[in-house]
Amino acid sequence: MSYKKLNIWQLSRLLVIDIHAMSLKLPSFEKFEVGSQIRRSMKSVKANIVEGYGRRRYKKDYIRFIVYSLSSNDETIDHLETLFETKSLTNELLYKNLHLRLNQLGIKINNFLQSVEKNHNKYYPQSEKP
Repeated sequence: MSYKKLNIWQLSRLLVIDIHAMSLKLPSFEKFEVGSQIRRSMKSVKANIVEGYGRRRYKKDYIRFIVYSLSSNDETIDHLETLFETKSLTNELLYKNLHLRLNQLGIKINNFLQSVEKNHNKYYPQSEKP
């Protein structure tokens, strides 16, 4: 199996694309401030899923990177809310759509994290653990 088959990676990939596009439509002073930060935090969500998956044999590392992914998702939500509250992002429909999808992704990442914490031993029995 590849990380690309993970639902959380697929959702984060689409959000990376949409948030990137949204951030480039911000006022010029915001493109390089919060616009840059929201792009980086969203890309971090996806990248940490990939890095965690690459370390999935090592439960603590896997969990750590999924936690980083969840934290970056929360950071992205905060940046999005800031952009909307300061009226740098004025498209309310876009804001609500991205906000809803980020919240849904956060729930899915959290559920995935709980699954890894609970079921890791099923995939890597004690004799196979490094």
